[in-house]
Amino acid sequence: MTDTSIAFVHARRVWDSRGRPTVEADVMLENGACGRAIAPAGASTGSAEALELRDGGSRFGGYDVTRALASVNGEIAWAVSGMDATNQGALDARLIELDGTPNKSRLGANAILSVSMAAAHAAAQAEGLPLFRYLADDDVTLIPLPQIQIFGGGAHAGRRVDIQDFMVMCPGADSFAQASEWTAEIYRHAGKLMAEAGSLAGVADEGGWWPVFSTNEQALDMLVRSIERAGFRLGDQVGIALDIAASEFGRDGRYKLALEDRELDSAGMIALLSSWISRYPILSIEDPFAEDDPAGFAEFTRLHGGSLQIVGDDFLVSDAARVRDAAANGAANTVLLKPNQRGTLSETLDAWNAAKETGFSAIVSARSGETEDTTIVHLAVGWAVGQLKVGSFARSERMAKWNEMLRVEEALGSRARFAGGSVLGRSRA
Repeated sequence: MTDTSIAFVHARRVWDSRGRPTVEADVMLENGACGRAIAPAGASTGSAEALELRDGGSRFGGYDVTRALASVNGEIAWAVSGMDATNQGALDARLIELDGTPNKSRLGANAILSVSMAAAHAAAQAEGLPLFRYLADDDVTLIPLPQIQIFGGGAHAGRRVDIQDFMVMCPGADSFAQASEWTAEIYRHAGKLMAEAGSLAGVADEGGWWPVFSTNEQALDMLVRSIERAGFRLGDQVGIALDIAASEFGRDGRYKLALEDRELDSAGMIALLSSWISRYPILSIEDPFAEDDPAGFAEFTRLHGGSLQIVGDDFLVSDAARVRDAAANGAANTVLLKPNQRGTLSETLDAWNAAKETGFSAIVSARSGETEDTTIVHLAVGWAVGQLKVGSFARSERMAKWNEMLRVEEALGSRARFAGGSVLGRSRA
């Protein structure tokens, strides 16, 4: 046993941004260092994601986590006691083995992930380092380019529009701080324009404006107007990123756009998205096709992969093997990295390593059900991923992460290198 051995593990029920229960874990080491982390939850989820453990029944709508808490405070606490927290790979392997299922359904991915992340925080504290420095293989300086939601849709806004995220990226900014300033102005002008047009219904799950539009293209037009009204040039300074989340309305190669009361096949979706690409400054499109439509992904990537970031979320679920398969088949060119899709930090890192091996880019991402936990900020910087997506520029569970990134950038000082447009190697930025 060493002074970085795990001495104590404890979980408690806390609450996420939807007012639903989630799991927070504390990991204390023999030397007194302590780490804490909270598991997030998604609304639109891939079928191959690791599974949360929820209680079911009527209490809190079935979302209570007393069974997941019991997993941490019982089996997991006993199993990891005495393990060295600085050996993240061995710790995560032990958690995976203990669960014994392919999708972490017995102990719960929410239980396992909270301990995996908390152990990393404890190990970093034991070294006297911020987590991003502890995670880095070498001297870390890369600050990620953010994707920030302006309008929410899909599962994040009562499906008022089919597309889930209408976001901005600021490849022309010189720093994360400047990208934040630009986004704040765009967000403010978007709200004013929507209010003037009678198109504002409130705020969506991730903090973006909840829109009232009659077509999906109206949202794109409004976003362009918001960028221009804020005083920025389209394309080189500020561009658009979309999360189509097509698995939410597509299956078996058919896509039902409820807002416009029409149904498209894969070729029709390609034509629709291609028309948007030709008319709007789109730099990135996430899940343009459903997870069961790899042929659609491949054809779309063949047509646009040289000039556009094509992101797999539900399609790849942060899985290293899926990233390698997609690369071999020419389907997508970027993977979204969500730790709770896999359930451990080590497996998420495996997906990032697979991306680098195959020439894919990556984006570290939050979930729609979030908390004040800022672990993903440190993953994006420590692993030098280059991009980060945490939702909108409003609501404290989002701003906690953007503000943490500002602190990290400030801490690095003149050594900070903002990814900016350089990370969009395939885009027109």
